[in-house]
Amino acid sequence: MAQVTLAKAINAGLRRAMEQDPKVLLMGEDIGKLGGVFRVTEGLQKDFGPDRVIDTPLAESGIIGTALGLALRGYRPVCEIQFDGFVFPAFDQITTQVAKFRARSLGTVRMPMVIRIPFGGGIGAVEHHSESPETLFAHTAGLRVMACSNPLDGYWMIQQAIASDDPVIFFEPKRRYWEKAELDLPATEPAAPFDRARIVRPGTDLTLAAHGPMVRTCLDAAKAAEAEGRSLEVVDLRSISPLDTDAVAESVGRTGRLVVVHEAPVFLGLGAELAAKITERCFYRLESPVLRVGGFHTPYPPSRIEEVYLPDLDRVLEAVDRAFAF
Repeated sequence: MAQVTLAKAINAGLRRAMEQDPKVLLMGEDIGKLGGVFRVTEGLQKDFGPDRVIDTPLAESGIIGTALGLALRGYRPVCEIQFDGFVFPAFDQITTQVAKFRARSLGTVRMPMVIRIPFGGGIGAVEHHSESPETLFAHTAGLRVMACSNPLDGYWMIQQAIASDDPVIFFEPKRRYWEKAELDLPATEPAAPFDRARIVRPGTDLTLAAHGPMVRTCLDAAKAAEAEGRSLEVVDLRSISPLDTDAVAESVGRTGRLVVVHEAPVFLGLGAELAAKITERCFYRLESPVLRVGGFHTPYPPSRIEEVYLPDLDRVLEAVDRAFAF
């Protein structure tokens, strides 16, 4: 086995999907010769040619509109949006066109396209480079919204997303691109179907639910809490829409407490939806209210103070303390 970064694992997943299906195309700004700003597509244009790894103009709406037409013609386009904050010029195309084709056609028209978006903060970037817009897309019916958190999932989930006949918004945690795991590609097996949550650390006293970059933060918090005699279970949500509420409810049924952690603002966020559903389903099993840890309801701050905005180990542990103190 070799040490593989998340970026290399996604690259390997894209490569395998292109080898297995000639209808898979990659599109995006600087994804060809440069290999993308994070080098996730490095080497793919060299091996598959400029007709399958396409450098596009700087026009996100045009990228998505072109991909929509290709998907209708039987291709499986994979679009790269360079940074999360750049997706909004394409928001109209995605939410009013891409998301609605299957429903409008009563399911007879497939829309097999993937929109990859590096998301979240923690890399010291300038404005519009550290957004967490996942719930904006999750609120739009007709889209699948996914977020990988580790190399194994990055490798398999991108392939599962490409194989889907529904449009998939595929979020990649940019600050975790360089984190490594021991992988034997392609001999590894998928951790789970891409629309199911997964327990990445078992525990008995409290459940931490997170996705993308916050999964690592929650694992670190669980390790720190263990030194205080608390056993925290960590659930990687993986899919934001559909949301695997069953997996979280089963975990809370065992632990009795839940803290939801994400980088996006807490106000009207994923944590609010999950807190409501778990409260409905697990009301008599909960030993404390469901708590949320996330970003503040402000524009993303300048990079020199982003550590104040982003949830960290201390903020997660403080919420854990509040849950136990209730």
